[in-house]
Amino acid sequence: MKKQITKETLAKLKEELEYLKKTKRKEMAERLKEAISFGDLKENAAYHEAKDSQGFLEGRIIELEHMISNSIITDLKSSDKVIIGSKIVVTSDDGKDEFTIVSPIESNPLEGKISEDSPIGKSFIGKRKGDICETVTPSGEKLKYKIEEID
Repeated sequence: MKKQITKETLAKLKEELEYLKKTKRKEMAERLKEAISFGDLKENAAYHEAKDSQGFLEGRIIELEHMISNSIITDLKSSDKVIIGSKIVVTSDDGKDEFTIVSPIESNPLEGKISEDSPIGKSFIGKRKGDICETVTPSGEKLKYKIEEID
């Protein structure tokens, strides 16, 4: 199933993928070449560390390729409902908060980017201005928000 992401996030993923393929792979090849020059590969810590790093690099490249090929760009046409990419202003007993609803790969709660798959994100999706959203966090905390604005 394809995941919706914003155009900006897709661009960041593609940029990272290009950097890893064009720059980091070359750097990794040089590290391996240098480590091999140290001789005996059986007890060559530099070689084993470089091979491990190469494995992580290739794993990240595969992960990025998968994310890119299994993503569709969110259509941010004006909507009166909360969708992925919506910027919302909500109020609660604690005051006013601003969130952006994003896909799980874009999620960063410290920046106000809430995953559509999180309990709070799920409570916002499909709601309209003026709606009350209630959810329970994984820690058991009950949250209640009123949607004031959708952009």
